[in-house]
Amino acid sequence: MILRILVALCWAARFAPAQIPACKPVEGGRILGKHLAAALPAFQALPPDTLLGNMPPPGSTRTFRAPELASLAQRYSVRLDSPKEVCFEWAMEALNRDRMLDAMRASLPDSDVRIEIAETSLYPVPRGRLEFPRETLGKPASAAQKDPVLWRGAVIYDGDRRYSVWARVMVKTPCQRLLAVEALRPGQTIRPGQLRMEQGECFPAAGQPEQSPELLLGLVPTHPIPAGAEIRPGFLVPPNDVDRGDAVSVEVRSGAARLAFTAKAESAGRNGDFIAVRNPSSNRVFQARVEGKDKVLVQTDPLAAGL
Repeated sequence: MILRILVALCWAARFAPAQIPACKPVEGGRILGKHLAAALPAFQALPPDTLLGNMPPPGSTRTFRAPELASLAQRYSVRLDSPKEVCFEWAMEALNRDRMLDAMRASLPDSDVRIEIAETSLYPVPRGRLEFPRETLGKPASAAQKDPVLWRGAVIYDGDRRYSVWARVMVKTPCQRLLAVEALRPGQTIRPGQLRMEQGECFPAAGQPEQSPELLLGLVPTHPIPAGAEIRPGFLVPPNDVDRGDAVSVEVRSGAARLAFTAKAESAGRNGDFIAVRNPSSNRVFQARVEGKDKVLVQTDPLAAGL
């Protein structure tokens, strides 16, 4: 049995294709005489800076086949007995997480920022300078950041050429978080004691407006907020100047003429919004602009407006 296995292995080795030699790494966008001489010693007489070709993009190879090598040998009076193929590729390396972190910290120079890399692109990259611009850092669903976000970067190589890379990161910085002390209902104004500040860690947000319980008194939630939930930007808005069903004072302006009466709001809005208003006498609905608390304005011809 062992003899049969050995015979089979010998036959497999006999008919197996010859191993393709590895490509020679090159740093830079040009293949020079010194590169070819390092791969094929017969070309040692070739001037080192002789331009033989341009490198393809990283991840691709440039192959000099036998006829091309024979032509080069003839052109430069090089004796080449049996030319063989030779290929070149960009000098590549694995991404280094320490270098990635250094590039990320350069974009977030605050010493209190903590960055953790959860995942990175796995393909090799050309040798160069890593860059992770601040504007390509993704944003989490909330400032608390429960999951890593995508941060797109690049390796700057061969001058100003860019090779894309990415990472998924957790980014935290000390912050004050605004929380609801009790459940908050939409439309009900915020009262003292319903909000509190808590020290924690947040995703860094440039230009985030300052929030404090005192500054938010009188605002109203846009939706139900459970007790203990974080108050995020946009959760609280100024209350409506007019709510649906309110009695509103209507002023109609048409040139120098003025008309005033009381009507019923059919929709809600704040100062500057247009809302639907119903005339109780004619039962007709018209559009009016909110001008303050329970006040609306119509600036047109009263007959044309159908009031």
